[in-house]
Amino acid sequence: MRVVVAPDSFKGSAAARDAAAAIARGLASRWPSARIELYPMADGGEGTLDALTGWERVAARTVDARRRPITAEYGRDGERALIELSAASGLSAVADALDARRADTFGAGLLIRHALDGGARRILLTLGGSATTDGGSGLLAALGARLLDGQGAEVPPGGAGLAKVASLDVSALDPRASAADWRLACDVDNPLLGERGAAAVFGPQKGAARHDVAFLDAALARWADVLARDLGPVDAQARGMGAAGGAPVALVAAFGAGLVPGARLVAEAIGLERAIAGADLVVTGEGSFDSQSLRGKVVGTVAALARAAGLPVWVVAGRALVDGLDLAAAGIARVGVLDDGSPLPELMAGAVPLIERAAAALARI
Repeated sequence: MRVVVAPDSFKGSAAARDAAAAIARGLASRWPSARIELYPMADGGEGTLDALTGWERVAARTVDARRRPITAEYGRDGERALIELSAASGLSAVADALDARRADTFGAGLLIRHALDGGARRILLTLGGSATTDGGSGLLAALGARLLDGQGAEVPPGGAGLAKVASLDVSALDPRASAADWRLACDVDNPLLGERGAAAVFGPQKGAARHDVAFLDAALARWADVLARDLGPVDAQARGMGAAGGAPVALVAAFGAGLVPGARLVAEAIGLERAIAGADLVVTGEGSFDSQSLRGKVVGTVAALARAAGLPVWVVAGRALVDGLDLAAAGIARVGVLDDGSPLPELMAGAVPLIERAAAALARI
């Protein structure tokens, strides 16, 4: 039997490579003669650079989402640069200081500027895992744009500034950024605004209270109007515009950036579809398997590829919050969970052996 193992990372617990290896060990403990092939995945968030080969890693000084100095890495391959927005502006670096109103993407913009200094002409920016709800304004600011209030003064960073922005000065915007080819790897299909928008859906995990959500949604609407007036029309309600706190809306308006499904992009880059075509079973997984998982993320993408090839899919997850009808529709035959009733910190600390055990249990069934 030939098995393809293609999980995402288990956030905060296991990198995709470690999770894939643990699943393989669990399966092999029951099926010692099986041929098990590992294809660690990512969906355009943290771990995308790890999932791809052929990229030189470049370290650069930048700032986190609260503008505190850090060093972060991005990938370079000739004139191409692969930058994970979360490397500088992600949740993990500011878990001790979440501030949904003030966190911004300036640090990710500094990484882009560093890549442009190094000769990059094609920018692939992955959008998952951000700590921000700034509509990409920090990215533009790092590249030379100025956000101004009604009196011509620069507004503060983050969503707090967007609530005051009246105009956008792009006279000093880096011309290399304007000339570059931009692609945005997106792991969600949410629009910018409304009940499925950036603030409502993702704001709470970034520290937004109920009143912050309403404030940030209104601020993003104001920002979208300014962008449309000063740069050109942009559809704020288009699929994916709510990713990374609304970052696509600024990059589409300023640079004509194109959105691509992050998991599909990684799958194509590593040859996953070809691997699945010759397999008998596909096993994927992630930390929290919920309704979002089947909408453009790794599990949903892998399941769709397997379903197209007529293969069964199993999922190993830290927790599973998907009902049977959705599982059946996605072609997912079995789900194994790590949760054994232990406190969450213990589960996360011991995730790798638990992943192995859950995979072995699935194989035993």
